[in-house]
Amino acid sequence: MELFEGIITPVITPFRRDAQQSVNEQALTAQINWLIDHGVKGIFVLGSNGEFHVLDHDEKVAVTRCAVKAAAGRVPVYAGAGACSTKEAIQLARDMEAAGADALSVINPWFLQPSREDLYEHFKAVSESTSLPVILYNIPKATGGTLSPDLVDRLADLPGIAAIKDSSGDPALLEAYADIARRKDFRLLVGSDSKISLAYGLGASGAVAGTSNLVPDILTGLDRALRAGDQDEAERLQAAIEPLRAVLPLGTVPSVLKKAVELNGSCEAGPARKPVRELRPEDIRRVETMVNGYRQRAARTGGESKTAA
Repeated sequence: MELFEGIITPVITPFRRDAQQSVNEQALTAQINWLIDHGVKGIFVLGSNGEFHVLDHDEKVAVTRCAVKAAAGRVPVYAGAGACSTKEAIQLARDMEAAGADALSVINPWFLQPSREDLYEHFKAVSESTSLPVILYNIPKATGGTLSPDLVDRLADLPGIAAIKDSSGDPALLEAYADIARRKDFRLLVGSDSKISLAYGLGASGAVAGTSNLVPDILTGLDRALRAGDQDEAERLQAAIEPLRAVLPLGTVPSVLKKAVELNGSCEAGPARKPVRELRPEDIRRVETMVNGYRQRAARTGGESKTAA
């Protein structure tokens, strides 16, 4: 298995519609199998779309264990081990390694604004607590802080820090991280779906693409086109994810994506965990229209963006 290559899906975490909104491991297994059947090169659990922020420690470890079992060695499993405290991140890292994960993603602590030296020591301590490679996860809109290029340059020298996933959407940051990746034994993954073509042009080795939960064939096709240097095909496929991206603002992350997956039929995605509410009926209709549009596209292209039906 190749780490940090191709389309990696930050898979949703399905919940049941019971009082506890409990994790639906059967549905998670179904979604992972469907994604692997559609050619994704990795499964990333407990990212933003996986709602790591509303799962407790034991649930996170159970989700990781479920994903490892479902993937069954076919593709790598990446697990989000981020936490506000270094102590908790270390414990998650160790438990996720024991659960069979192949690599870890570690987000910078949120709410407070740690200094660069605080962050350096945090990431260093987590990486030294595990034998698994660690991916730095930069998502300023969620954490309130950016992993500065000079900090990332220092962290890239640590043996356990292997890559960065950038979800900032900032081309200047992408370029700075790409420069580090060119100079060091370090990989760049793009986490902003609209910037995949740009990032690959800068040297990114893969994309952690939330839209691949619904349209994996479009994303894997985009990956192939970019690697082949087929710019016309790449432009067409990059634009093809826009109907999905256009409806995402109808609800709080990841309510729209989960509803789309559920309507698509690949798994019983269930709701986002509270306090995120389910979509209004009129918004569900808009999401259904979008999903049907991809079904029609699949029929025209002979399965390029196959859905579950």
